[in-house]
Amino acid sequence: MITELAAMLKARFGIEFHDSSLLAEAFTQASYVNEHQDQHLKFYERVEFLGDAVLELAVSEYLYKRYKDMPQGKLTRLRAAMVCEDSFASFARECGFPQYIRLGKGEQKARAWERDSLLCDIFESFVGALYLDQGREPVLKFVHQVIFPKLDEGRFDGVFDYKTTLQEYLQRDGDVDIEYSLVEQDGPANERSYEIAVSADGQQIGQGWGHSKKEAEQSAARQAYTQLQTSNDQ
Repeated sequence: MITELAAMLKARFGIEFHDSSLLAEAFTQASYVNEHQDQHLKFYERVEFLGDAVLELAVSEYLYKRYKDMPQGKLTRLRAAMVCEDSFASFARECGFPQYIRLGKGEQKARAWERDSLLCDIFESFVGALYLDQGREPVLKFVHQVIFPKLDEGRFDGVFDYKTTLQEYLQRDGDVDIEYSLVEQDGPANERSYEIAVSADGQQIGQGWGHSKKEAEQSAARQAYTQLQTSNDQ
């Protein structure tokens, strides 16, 4: 199982562990260790402890650098949405981790690999093991592949109000006329979609789509804010 896991990690993420025992530890639950005591195995909890801290720091640093004008409170809320059980369990599933977790027979029957709490732990323990095995840079490369693209996909848009964030950003040096306008609407009444453009002092700075005008406005504001932040980095 761990051999297959190692092959998957190499194929999907370009990751090759130097110490395969660390990888095995990260994917081994206590129930499996209890049933194989003669093998003197370790289970994931210690590397999970480390991975939790490594992930929080990596996400915090990324958000701090990406959103240079975002206040501390909003950064905290966004980080909390990204560094949580639901998100980590989702990332673990997307990485294909559940099938490689080593479980005792009882936990296998209980389909423990489907539990968010366990998948969150495994995602954290994998990152902790990777950090111990190879250091900071491979961890950052991994989270840039797995976690940060979800920001651009809008997965965390519900955490805070992008319209307010964009307004605060644009008006930090004075009044700016911000306008949201309907570009197009499509589909039947029960499945209608909207395209909204946002302009600042008459110049379009972003556009977005949604199943309601409010959702489309938030999408447009997110795109505009992200593009403004990116242009400031260049």
